[in-house]
Amino acid sequence: MTRMLGIETSCDETSASVIDGEGNNVSMKSLVILSQDIHRVFGGVVPEIASRAHLSSIVPVVARAVDEAGIAIDEIDAIAVTSAPGLIGALLVGVCYAKSLAFARGIPVVGVHHMEGHLFATSLENPDAVPPFTGLLVSGGHTLLVDVEKWGRYRLLGATRDDAAGEAFDKVAKLLGCPYPGGRHIEQLALSGDPSRFRFSRPMVRRNDKSSDADYYAFSFSGLKTAVLNAVRGSADLDDDRSHIARGFQDALVETLVENTFRAAATCRRSRVVLGGGVA
Repeated sequence: MTRMLGIETSCDETSASVIDGEGNNVSMKSLVILSQDIHRVFGGVVPEIASRAHLSSIVPVVARAVDEAGIAIDEIDAIAVTSAPGLIGALLVGVCYAKSLAFARGIPVVGVHHMEGHLFATSLENPDAVPPFTGLLVSGGHTLLVDVEKWGRYRLLGATRDDAAGEAFDKVAKLLGCPYPGGRHIEQLALSGDPSRFRFSRPMVRRNDKSSDADYYAFSFSGLKTAVLNAVRGSADLDDDRSHIARGFQDALVETLVENTFRAAATCRRSRVVLGGGVA
């Protein structure tokens, strides 16, 4: 059996977990997540503040994860740490800590790609989430469509050309006067919204037969964000329209994700779609 310590500091959460097992026989022994609420007053993540918060949190977070797993730190066999993508300063905190701990204990350390981790995470709770499949990764910083032939073998089918889906949610939430992070507030507002009041155009990238795969399945949400801004500015009663605008925005964005994903799955002849990321 292998006991692995996982460390994640790519954005505004300091987290650590202990995993026990090998192959398909894996169990999570502990999971500790510390969110940085300080960013709410700024309406978004401030990289320098995030880095400093990770510095003050990583030691107690890891210590608690190890303690909750019921083991001692010297019983860890290996360390996995998010190495990319993410905020550079935030990533450095986690990577430097992981390397130092691994060196001191004489154990291996493995860098993990953040978005690949989202794909793998789905299989922890759903054993059927195994390749081959079409993967949709939707987070605050990324919106990606990938064809997964097998673990470790990926083909990028499409990505956002501007705002990520999560970023668009946060920016629209700010336009509607919602606090950060905005995704759950938009979702709550949209529940009482009328989908016919504000029907925004579905943001599809112009394509042609000569487009590369990455262009053919690309996303673009900046135009949708601008359309929402114009709706907010043109509203005679924003208090009344907020829920309807939120519903129109959410429907447009989600339908775009769904349409692109199913088109990609059909083209790649995949019968399974796997979702990952904080927005998914």
